[in-house]
Amino acid sequence: MSEASLFQLDRETLFVEVILPLHIAKTYTYRVPLEWNAQVAVGKRVIVQFGRNKIYSAVIYRISSEAPLNYEAKYILNLIDEHAVVDAAQLALWEWMADYYMCYMGEVMQAALPAVMKMASETKIVASGREDLDRSLLSDKGYMVMEALEVASELTVNDIIKLLGQKTVFPLLKSLFDQGYILISEEIKDKFKPKRKSFLVFAPEFADGEAVRILLDSLNRAPKQQDAVLAFLQLRKTKTEVTRQDIMEATGVGSSVVTSLIEKGVFRTEEKIVSRLGGEEVEVTSAFVFNEKQQEAFERVKQEFREKDVVLLHGVTASGKTQLYIRLIEEVLQRGKNVLYLLPEIALTTQITDRLKLHFGEKLGVYHSKFNDNERAEVWYKVLKGEYKVVIGARSSIFLPFQDLDLVVVDEEHESSYKQYDPAPRYHARDTAIYLAYVHGAKVLLGSATPSIESYYNAKAGKYGLVALTERFGDAKLPAIEVINIAEEGRKEQMFSYFSGILLKEITEALERKEQVILFQNRRGHTPFVQCSTCGWVAKCINCDVSLTYHKSTNHLHCHYCGHTEPPVQVCPACGMPHIESKGFGTERVEEELELLIPQARIGRLDLDSTKGKYGFDKIISAFDDHEFDILIGTQMVAKGLDFGRVSLIGIINADAMINFPDFRAYERAFSLFSQVAGRAGRRQREGKVIIQTYTPNHRVLEQVIQHDYEAMFMTEVKERKNYLYPPFYRLIKVDLKHTDMQVVHDGALRMADLLRVQLGSRVLGPEPPLISRIRNHFIQTVTLKIERNNVSIAKVKELIRQAILQFEQDKANRGIRISIDVDPY
Repeated sequence: MSEASLFQLDRETLFVEVILPLHIAKTYTYRVPLEWNAQVAVGKRVIVQFGRNKIYSAVIYRISSEAPLNYEAKYILNLIDEHAVVDAAQLALWEWMADYYMCYMGEVMQAALPAVMKMASETKIVASGREDLDRSLLSDKGYMVMEALEVASELTVNDIIKLLGQKTVFPLLKSLFDQGYILISEEIKDKFKPKRKSFLVFAPEFADGEAVRILLDSLNRAPKQQDAVLAFLQLRKTKTEVTRQDIMEATGVGSSVVTSLIEKGVFRTEEKIVSRLGGEEVEVTSAFVFNEKQQEAFERVKQEFREKDVVLLHGVTASGKTQLYIRLIEEVLQRGKNVLYLLPEIALTTQITDRLKLHFGEKLGVYHSKFNDNERAEVWYKVLKGEYKVVIGARSSIFLPFQDLDLVVVDEEHESSYKQYDPAPRYHARDTAIYLAYVHGAKVLLGSATPSIESYYNAKAGKYGLVALTERFGDAKLPAIEVINIAEEGRKEQMFSYFSGILLKEITEALERKEQVILFQNRRGHTPFVQCSTCGWVAKCINCDVSLTYHKSTNHLHCHYCGHTEPPVQVCPACGMPHIESKGFGTERVEEELELLIPQARIGRLDLDSTKGKYGFDKIISAFDDHEFDILIGTQMVAKGLDFGRVSLIGIINADAMINFPDFRAYERAFSLFSQVAGRAGRRQREGKVIIQTYTPNHRVLEQVIQHDYEAMFMTEVKERKNYLYPPFYRLIKVDLKHTDMQVVHDGALRMADLLRVQLGSRVLGPEPPLISRIRNHFIQTVTLKIERNNVSIAKVKELIRQAILQFEQDKANRGIRISIDVDPY
């Protein structure tokens, strides 16, 4: 650029449209001071004042020389970044999400950026507490901030603005943050730690046979220690690594015997990082070889990618899909490109990280909500600079600033955890990932043993490629499944608490064989509700329209929606009688009953309550994998892709709650969940068995699960969905209206439905209260739209909905009613 043109740019008045992290319908325009003309760029953050006193960091969306027509543009207060932190591909994704999911760009920005990158007036700052930093190197203002943080342990950005007497404090805070002096205040969550396992090895002096013979002679007076050494020698013939648990199981000796041998210097312990997915004694290894079916599927996937941008890999549980993903990722890295590997749960992310770390080392980044915001920002910048070539994460990782993205893997693509429900944007990470890949010109691999109806339909229709992997890896066989009729067992007096005699017998036999058992009950807590047997009164939440669940661990009644708790009730508040009874059962109650029935069993529990502490999930999974528990009782968390080598029996305590749930996806989800739970049994050499207890043994979903017949489930579901106008043939859009007054929201919902029917007619259903019609003292009414996929412009429909909402909000009668829109409510 010539000197004259540079001078002209410096003198031209520029305006920037910015995205503010707020629930506002439009971008907002600000004026750029002349001295910053050459520095402003799309994707950089700037400091702006919005409203009377609020200060925000905003992202530049567009730059122009046109002033806004309806208001006078304020000046931007400062520039934060030297280089753009949000690129064009991300902004394109944000635009699509705001349009498709009917929300605002500011709401997408709020979800996308780590908190440290979108600081506002009320953002809280704390000192990092690092003692290795020299404060004497700070500027006067930086020193003042750190001194103030010693007096007050926490300051807001507004406090710092007042302290320094200036609005442009963000560059200073960014500098202090980058140097490690300050942190964004929030609960610091622990980083993932790889699983380490201790193995036993002989001390070097016992390396030869003669030394071992002398050792055994010396242990004649300690026969148990002698047995342990002999067991070690025997085990080492068939296993490369021997653990303390292996010796204890082989000989029946206690842990103290092995400890004594370690103290005598006979054994030494060596710690190694092992895969939680590998299970049992399988150490993480980078050298694996495909079997014939895997190799065939691998070639088919690559072939399908030549014609299709999205390929569905339908692989049964334990078929080795992860190994296939790893080989595909390796090929992408050889081309110098990047990969996003999506998993539905943080739990699975931490499980698979160590395996991928072995393959990709420092090229691998991990991103999920278990990290605090400072760590998230660090990952963001490393992805932006191209330091991470592979990112593994939960749904929020789709927002990262990928460079040269070439492949997106969406594992367990059927999982409902990919859907964000609140707050907006209410996006589905699988569908958003497909658009992200489109923006980058990348390919998408969807993987699942039980694909969602929509994905499988798209594959069958030719929109996606389809590759099947129908055999388990190695010698593993699909488990045998037996259905137990609870009513029939009760008639024969063969029900013991919640367990049939058959299930108890199978559990006992599995434990005698030193094998493990997983029991599934998709309800946490001890008792789902308590009721007065005299008058029928039920303990309910004061804020929500739900019954309270009794938790024995806290000895309190809990609401699982708003968090309200109260002490248990001894006397009915309605009739005054002391006849309070527990109804139903959750995982806590199952654990309690099983302890009475099989007192010798070591029992663990895996649910939302038992995994709240530091590394809660990892600790329970590691303990079960190390055979510290014989039985693991869990909610659907136990179905999420976990791999345990010793598990031979799965028990589903009551299948009916899942099958009879009032949702059009109930049968699909029940089939998926039961199949996934069943998939935890009989992996590798052990042949597994699954026992399903139910009052409806002849239900078609259970018959399809027994036969491992996904195709039959798909065909019956598709037929019903077509008849009743549900996805994949129709789109669903849900409009929720909320207010603290039940009559106000009911009347408002009727007016909203009428406005929508003017343009959309019979496509509008309701209003009606949802299954839970009051949450946190807000009453809810739902209007549902069913829009046909063919011959209707969804963009036009959404525009009509926006106009109806605008008209609705202009009516004073609707003041105070909050509206939320959910597109594709899964």
